[in-house]
Amino acid sequence: MHTFPRAGAGHDRNSELSLGRMKGQDLPLAVDGETGENKNPGQAGFHRRATAALKYAALASVALCAAFLAGFALFADHVSKLTAPQNPAAADAIIVLTGGQSRIDAALELLKSGKGERLLISGVNPVASSESLRAAAGADRALFKCCVDIDREALDTIGNAEESAEWVEKHNYQSVILVTNNYHMPRSLLEMRRLLQHARVDPYPVVNTRLEHGGWLAKPDALRVIFTEYTKYLAALARGLVPGSSRPSGITVVNASEAASH
Repeated sequence: MHTFPRAGAGHDRNSELSLGRMKGQDLPLAVDGETGENKNPGQAGFHRRATAALKYAALASVALCAAFLAGFALFADHVSKLTAPQNPAAADAIIVLTGGQSRIDAALELLKSGKGERLLISGVNPVASSESLRAAAGADRALFKCCVDIDREALDTIGNAEESAEWVEKHNYQSVILVTNNYHMPRSLLEMRRLLQHARVDPYPVVNTRLEHGGWLAKPDALRVIFTEYTKYLAALARGLVPGSSRPSGITVVNASEAASH
């Protein structure tokens, strides 16, 4: 007796592949037996991992940008609210960081009112004479001669802190009033307190332009200055995490009377 094959049973694998090609179907390059599974699953796994890594990197970038902008908003709001205290506590000495005549005027007024026994003006231009500095501030000659020291070496905030620390240690001061602009105060305090760990540092922020209540948003110049200072502040924070940062010695600070001939 002849047994007839069931309908469709005569189709072998070659005919199925041929039929697939005729229909324009994409078939796997290599299959495992009758299961039809891809013989190279590692490639698909690699693509999945790469896609996931890109997604996480994108999310991390968005989160980092959001944190950066949120930090900037907090920083700007903080410095815009800083104001000089009406009656600051007296300290052993006063340090002012150059960068504007209003800073020096405020520091000299503190010295004149007896808030410190001596004043260091840090970061003075080497070509500026002591007399021209005194005349610009309208300070009393006797006060300037007896109680003002001038540092001409500092080129930046880090240098200000280094030279100020040498000066404070030389005179064995236990407390100082730090005078600088409000936007510059956070970074200045950070650098000063990093080196003056055994002395109290009281901030005296000088405000040239009122920027509270988000006023800095409406002033492009102020926005640029605050943003620049914010990035420098973050860099100062990061630098503090690096071990082995040293402090140079051999700082040159002279009395204003000794510098009168310069």
